[in-house]
Amino acid sequence: MTGLDFTADHFALFGLARAQGIDLPALDLRFRELQAQVHPDKHAHASDSDQRLSMQWATRVNEAYQTLKNPLARARYLLHLLGHDAQVESNTSMPMEFLVAQMELREAVADAKVGADDAALDDLRRKLVAEMKQDYQRLQSLIDAETDYVGASGLVRQLMFQEKLLQEIDDALEAVLA
Repeated sequence: MTGLDFTADHFALFGLARAQGIDLPALDLRFRELQAQVHPDKHAHASDSDQRLSMQWATRVNEAYQTLKNPLARARYLLHLLGHDAQVESNTSMPMEFLVAQMELREAVADAKVGADDAALDDLRRKLVAEMKQDYQRLQSLIDAETDYVGASGLVRQLMFQEKLLQEIDDALEAVLA
């Protein structure tokens, strides 16, 4: 575990630039390399303190990897590193058209679930995923190119709503198909 800095941020730990757009295959490769270095099984015959340190490192590497591989978690973390609070807990303001669209989508999901309409749920899911893909691309641009952290924070909050709705659709599909 030599050469590892426990105080390094997640990006530095994986040798990546602080950016929303990251090289996911490079992240995966570096994760496997780090896990091979710090995994507790590799240190099973070490001293108790070295075993504890290995466990701490393995946990740290796992947490960092989970954060960086998820674009929403990565954005929140990156905004934090850049000194900008996304205010996900305290700022609930959203554009009215977004809120109306979310309410309509939720109603459509509820109707499709009650009607056991898996085709409608699939269609809603497809549309939401396409919208979210565009929003994630916009988020990357806001952070990496435009350095518009206020705009990025608002989009993070919207994407949190969308991720929750996507989970609701997946749950409804599972219930309908069960």
